[in-house]
Amino acid sequence: MRSNYKRLGDFIQLVVGRNKDLENLPLVGLSITKKFIPSIANTIGTDMSTYRTIERKQFAYGPVTSRNGDKITIALFDDYDKALISQAYIPFEVKNTNELDPEYLMMWFRRPEFDRYARFKSHGSAREIFDWNEMCDTLLPIPSPEKQLEIVKEYNTIQNRIQLNNQLIAKLEETAQAIYKQWFVDFEFPDKNGKAYKSNGGEMVFCEELEKEIPVGWSTDSLSSYAKYSNKRISIDDLISTKYISTENMLRNKKGILVSDEIPDITSALKFVSNNILISNIRPYLKKIWFADFEGGCSNDVLCIETLNKNYSYFIYNSLEQDYFFDYVMAGSKGTKMPRGDKQWIMDFKIVIPNIITLNKFSNFSKMAMNHRKVSEYENEKLEELKDLLLARMTKVESGNENVEN
Repeated sequence: MRSNYKRLGDFIQLVVGRNKDLENLPLVGLSITKKFIPSIANTIGTDMSTYRTIERKQFAYGPVTSRNGDKITIALFDDYDKALISQAYIPFEVKNTNELDPEYLMMWFRRPEFDRYARFKSHGSAREIFDWNEMCDTLLPIPSPEKQLEIVKEYNTIQNRIQLNNQLIAKLEETAQAIYKQWFVDFEFPDKNGKAYKSNGGEMVFCEELEKEIPVGWSTDSLSSYAKYSNKRISIDDLISTKYISTENMLRNKKGILVSDEIPDITSALKFVSNNILISNIRPYLKKIWFADFEGGCSNDVLCIETLNKNYSYFIYNSLEQDYFFDYVMAGSKGTKMPRGDKQWIMDFKIVIPNIITLNKFSNFSKMAMNHRKVSEYENEKLEELKDLLLARMTKVESGNENVEN
């Protein structure tokens, strides 16, 4: 055994608390992202005294590993002072935090190598279990308390920066949505004097198609007058996995995309380019939409919309990002268990078309906001890589004057 690799069981112990006093505590569960999440279990009529209790800085993990793919459900609890968890989870804690810092230990659990180790050490026929004894037999490097805190601080600095970027991304999206509603739904865009148009006497005219008033000089038209479906193809040989988009790696609720790690066994894919609008056509109520910022390929279950005039790209995207667009798509969808949008119905969607001055103002703002978002997302990608590097470096820690490597 390496000199600074220690048996984890010497530093942790089980938590055996139960909710015997029937405390009104939040009920939480675990996700494969290694975080605690609010439980959605129906507890009506359930004997809550059998539930386990967990407190801040304690851990819990799910011993059944055969249900979660390559990930182990384990997390450090830090959301409340105390909560309830299901009996299916095993809670434990660090015996002496002056010897082993809980956050340092959680960093070790985040390593993909730990996931592979736990899967390898799991056993059973009907379902595989990573039991408490196997957890205790885990070996890991435990440097001095000072070194542990130094590593944790470095990790948290990166994580805090990622969270700040995520907050900025959310704020940019929130602002863009608010401005779109203010300008193109409430018609309070700035007039020639910089004042809100409608509330300051801007002239309106009744639009029969929308059954409401719109500003004079504006019009309505079908999406098909400003956009079309792209039918260009790209060979799979010309694609890498990070440039492939399917419904699986498009995020719900207009959150963009995740990087794909594989390409299906096909010969070609639908080609998309920057400024195309990609919409998942399976289960439209999931609201999966993305404004492409690179060239790549997508599955046939993804609609690739190309604007006829690139000056309208940002405006059309924001028009299709609205909740009422997805409600419209669902109203014309086909199928019940897995509804699909009707392509012609989608192209018949009515859009309010502003005057060119207002359109250009909004497009400039939207372009700027998306560029800021892209910069923040790219920075987060690099920070995630830095986090992975830091986790990998945990196998190279100092023990006295000795450098120990995995």
